[in-house]
Formats: sequence, structure tokens, C-alpha cells
Amino acid sequence: MNKKIAASLASIVALSTLAAACGTPADTGTKTGGDATQAPAQKVKLTVWHNYSGDDLRAKAVRGQIDKFKAAHPEVELDAQAIPPDGYRQRLKTVAAANEMPDVFFTNSGSMIKEFYDGGLIQSIMPLLNKQTEWKNNFTPGAFDPLSFNNEVYAVPVNASVTSLFFYNKTLFEQNGVKVPKTWDELLAAVKTFKDKGITPISLGNKAAWLAQSSILSSLANRVTGTDWFLKAVKQDGAKFTDPEFVQALGLMKGLADAGAFQQGFNSLDNTQMEQYFISGKAAMMIDGAWALTNMAATGTKEQLDQIDVTVLPSVPGGKGDPNTISGGAGGGFAVSKKPTGKQLDAALELIYTISGPDGMKAVAEANQIVNYKMDVDQSKVTSLFYKAYNLTKSVTFTPVYDAYLSSQGAEAINNGLQELLMGGKPEDIAKKLQDAQAKSIGK
Repeated sequence: MNKKIAASLASIVALSTLAAACGTPADTGTKTGGDATQAPAQKVKLTVWHNYSGDDLRAKAVRGQIDKFKAAHPEVELDAQAIPPDGYRQRLKTVAAANEMPDVFFTNSGSMIKEFYDGGLIQSIMPLLNKQTEWKNNFTPGAFDPLSFNNEVYAVPVNASVTSLFFYNKTLFEQNGVKVPKTWDELLAAVKTFKDKGITPISLGNKAAWLAQSSILSSLANRVTGTDWFLKAVKQDGAKFTDPEFVQALGLMKGLADAGAFQQGFNSLDNTQMEQYFISGKAAMMIDGAWALTNMAATGTKEQLDQIDVTVLPSVPGGKGDPNTISGGAGGGFAVSKKPTGKQLDAALELIYTISGPDGMKAVAEANQIVNYKMDVDQSKVTSLFYKAYNLTKSVTFTPVYDAYLSSQGAEAINNGLQELLMGGKPEDIAKKLQDAQAKSIGK
């Protein structure tokens, strides 16, 4: 046994003995038979980090499953930390650099989990999936793909990643004689009509920088370039982000800002403020992810939710991408660091099953969140808006979300670049920043 571990265990035993000798109150968990006293079994310690820190229904559902595990497993001393999303990834990278990863933690799919895999910081959860085969086989096709490496699964998706739903206020559209835009030109016409009438055309909150990239650019650029081009550009193999088609996509996005599509101060508002601005009727449209469904369900009235409808982003004439698409795919999930073994690993896998198992999937879905799991959604348990979006996602194809495929440096470059672009920056300059960051990060 490692000397430091042995010394630590000896200290724990010594302190426990001293506490007992001093008559420490409360239930110690000891069992007495005759004159013999049996020491209590040492608890398994387990840490879990996640970013479900908000008041939305999905966050409450996930935290509720963690609480359920805690109540059902008194033998586990669970340290659960809910960290706000905006700083979550950086916190993980900081502890990863110090080799102090939490035992279980939430990770996004794509480049985020790949960084942990490449760093040798996580372990396969195949023992859990092989034990619970009926559960494993009930996930939708491809659900594990962005969470797998070398035919081994490293996390189970808690929810589907749907990032570019096009929400619109039916009442405002009808009152102002505007038809729901199906092409980019129709979208610009709608923007002009609403702006002329003093109504914010599109609600946007890009304070955290990722939203414009994840919810707007990922889908818009795909309509212009197509998926194959993007995947080649990510690998820097036959395509570059300075190519004319990507510069065109950035130009279309800049065109929205130039037309006055967004409210004042959009780079200072977060996505929650953006969603509240929209659902309160101050904006006619919003391009956001499926997380908005659970956020608005937690705060909006039935009347507010009933007047909102959802569709796909308008098509781009001459674009190479399929217009009947939504950026997204399999969502993030809980992974296990390299550290847990034995009983601690057993507890970690059981925690993942509690969060992402059939009961967990049901709880998340009923929190108005789309999941990668085959199940019937009880319409009476969800909002009308969620049910519309849920059915919409069954009829479309999913395309890549940019920051799920770009390197960390590439994602940071485009996120910051879009903030600059929407405030008057040049598409060519933003494209070059992304190209340089992505090429450097993969050594090309």
C-alpha cells in the first residue's frame, strides 16, 4: 500500500477511535453483539460536477436524479457541485491540468470530450452498458457516436443537442401581416417590416459568445457550404475557413446585424435574458437551442407559450446544404475520470445510470427537453411548444454544431469573432482568425 495512503487511513482510524472514546453523540452506525463492537463500514466518497445549475426544468430534473441517487445510497458520500455553464468548461480544464478531475462529470460531446480522452483522463463506461443492454439499445441510432472512441463509449447522452430552432410569435406575425419566412430574402423582408413597426425582429443574447455560433452560424453556414465542406475545413483537408463560401455565410450573418435585426446591447445579454425578451412579446423571432424549451416552460405562461411556434431556419438560395436541417445531434453526458476503481467505480456507474437511465430520461423529457432515447412523450406532461419542437426534430436531419467539432482554439476564435462581426467587423477578417486558430491547433 502507498505509504501516504496508509498514513491517511491510520489517521482516520485514530480520529474515529478518539471521537468514540470522547462519547461523540449521534448515530455512529456501529453494531453491538454481546461485548463485541463492529466498526462502521467506511463510506465510498464520490465527487460529481455538472453545469445544471439553473432554475429551468431540465436542470431541476437532473439535480433531482442526483438527489435520488444520494438518498438511495447512504453508503456513498456524494459531493455534487453545480457550476454555471459559462465558466464550466474552463473550470474542468483547470482541474484537468492539475490532474484533479472530479470522479464523475458532465461533458459536451465532440471536441470537449475528445480533449479528455486524448489526455487520458477518462475511462470507458462499457461495463455499465453491457450490464444494462435493454437500456443501451433503446437510445436512438448514433446517440453514442460523438461520445465514443475506438468502439468504446465514454459517456451517455443526458439529452439531445438541438441548437438552431427557429421560434416565432404567431400573434405578432398575424397582427403585422408577415408570413413565416422560408427563404433568406423573406427573412430580411420580415426583419424590415417588424423594425419599421418598432418591434425587435430577432431576440439575441450573445454575452457568453457561444450562442451566435451554436444557434445561428452552425445552421446558417451549413445551408451555404454543406456538411462535407465543414468537416474538411475542421481537419484542414481540402477546405479552409477562408474559402469564399464560408465568407459568404459570415456575410449573411453580418447582414442581419446591419439590417437592425437584433435588440440593442445583444452582446451584453445572456441567453436567459434573450429568451425572456422573446417570450414576453418584445421580439417577433428567436433562433435558439432546445434548452429554450425548458427555460421558457419554467417562466412563461400558457398563453405566452401557445402563441409561439417553431420551424427550421430559412433556406439560402444557391446553398450547397440541405435546408430541412437543424444543427445538433447527440448531446453531452456524464463521464467517469480515470481515478475511480472498485466500489468507487461501481458507485460512479450507478450514478450515471440513475441520471441517464429510463427514469432519468423520462424526467428530462417531461422537463420539456428533447432526448436521444426512444420513448413516448405524454403530451399532458409537457408544453404545447415542446410537443411541436419534439415532432419537428423527428422530420429533419441534424448537421454539425461548430464548437462540437472545432478545436478549443478554433471555437474561441469564431465565438469572439462573431461578437466582433455583429458589431461591424469584416467577414474576411473573422474567417482568417478562425482559419489561423484551427490550423495552428491541429498542427497545419
